[in-house]
Amino acid sequence: MEPMFLQGVEGDPKPSPYRDLILNMQASGAEYPQIWHLFAYLPQATQHLARFTQEILRGPAPLSPGLRELIAAYTSYRNDCPF
Repeated sequence: MEPMFLQGVEGDPKPSPYRDLILNMQASGAEYPQIWHLFAYLPQATQHLARFTQEILRGPAPLSPGLRELIAAYTSYRNDCPF
């Protein structure tokens, strides 16, 4: 996976579940969402974003969670974004 443009963010994860996820994914050689670096860099500031995202993708809505994930993945693809 290519490094982010914000190397200071990527290289300075704070203790958090996201840091642990990143380390586990890196150790296994698997790809992972690069936004996790931001979540690990500022865990207190980004926990609201993480909850918002989960509510939008998983909360009650006329579209199923799977369809919402598909829309998000297609939008990311069209924006040349890996997550």
